[in-house]
Amino acid sequence: MTLALEPIADPAAPLARRNPVAKLAAALLFSLPLIATLDPLTPALALAIELAVVPFFGLRYSTLARRAWPVLVASLGLLITMVLFSANRSGTLLLDLGPFDVTTGVLMSALGLILRLFAVAVPGVLLFATTDPTDLADALVQNAKAPARFAVGALAAFRLLPLLGAEWQMLTLARRARGIDAGHNPFAAVRLFVSTAFALLVGALRRGGRLAVAMDARGFDSGLPRTYARKQSFRTADIALIAGALVLSALALGTSITLGLFRPII
Repeated sequence: MTLALEPIADPAAPLARRNPVAKLAAALLFSLPLIATLDPLTPALALAIELAVVPFFGLRYSTLARRAWPVLVASLGLLITMVLFSANRSGTLLLDLGPFDVTTGVLMSALGLILRLFAVAVPGVLLFATTDPTDLADALVQNAKAPARFAVGALAAFRLLPLLGAEWQMLTLARRARGIDAGHNPFAAVRLFVSTAFALLVGALRRGGRLAVAMDARGFDSGLPRTYARKQSFRTADIALIAGALVLSALALGTSITLGLFRPII
């Protein structure tokens, strides 16, 4: 179990070399309007736009799919949840599963949520696949005027994420060496998973506390003016990226409203 957090896109791609804060702002401005409606058309249009600009980020579609596989797993879980617990059972009956009726209304509601999940997640995947975490922290401090304590602390925590995968594997192997194994018992497997996750959480909290003390001891919260090894410039092209994301998001939402398919979430 490993976590790949370094940028994997071509750094020379037109959108990959944009300012990290500009890419973050564009992702937020493009994604947030998608949660205003329940219809499937708006997220479908947004997802089509996102997939169309993937090559401009210097990323292959196969690489994007490998990075986005947790979203696919979540979408399957969302589909099962909607089939079992959806309150909207209107439309044509497609499948009778005893107390659970699979209707066109259920599938349309599930489709809208799944498309929205992908449309909101893909910009985040593109952001982190094309941005160095250190550059993002520097840009947050220099361009977004975020507190240095928050930005550097978030960067340190982000850099420690790969250790969670290695520590999980170490805990699993250590327990197996001591003869603690669930075998083919699903209840024992769940109990073992929970206990391993709790041990991992305790270790992460202890490591985080030690890291916070070490950073304070090295003057990360001194309050003195800081210097920057790498300057992050905010250019006209970065403003154009933010404006383009806002226009495209409004276009997707406006199309849904024009066609009469807009279903406000409130």
